[in-house]
Amino acid sequence: MRHNKKFNHLSRKKAHRDSLLANMTISLIMHKRIFTTLAKAKALRVYAEPLINRAKEDTTPNRRLVFSHLQNKEAVKVLFQEIAEKIAERPGGYTRILKTGNRLGDNAKTCFIELVDYNEAMLKEDKPKKSKTRRSRKKSAAPAVENPVAEAAAQETELPAAE
Repeated sequence: MRHNKKFNHLSRKKAHRDSLLANMTISLIMHKRIFTTLAKAKALRVYAEPLINRAKEDTTPNRRLVFSHLQNKEAVKVLFQEIAEKIAERPGGYTRILKTGNRLGDNAKTCFIELVDYNEAMLKEDKPKKSKTRRSRKKSAAPAVENPVAEAAAQETELPAAE
C-alpha cells in the first residue's frame, strides 16, 4: 500500500533524484526559466519553493541550509541577492508551470517552469484593466415597426427610379 507516499519518485533512486532536483533548481535560479517534462517540473516545484522561501531572510543558517541542498555558491549568491529582493512581499507561489504540449520522440508532456517575478511579458499584462460591467441591450431611438411588409412597400415608393 502507498499510504503517506505522496511525492513522485521519477523512476530514480533517492540519490539520483536528489541530484536531479538540485541541478534543476540551480538551473532555474541561474536562468529563471527551464524547459522540462511536466512530472519533473511538478517535483521541482515541491523541492525548490521551500529553498526560495528561505532566501527571504538572509541569515547564515539559511544560507548554509540552502547550500547543503544545492552545493553551488553562485546559485546561492543569486538566490539570496537578486531573487530575494523580488519575492520579498510575495507570500508563496514563486514558480509557474506552463504546459507546452507533447514531445515528438516519446510523446511526454512538456512544459516550462519559471520564476513568477521574472516574466516581463506577463508582468506587462498586469496593467489595470477596465472594470467589468454588465452590458444590456439598449433600445434604439427609432420607433418600432409593427408591420414590416408595409414599411418595405413604403421604402420602395420613396426611392427614386434609377432607370
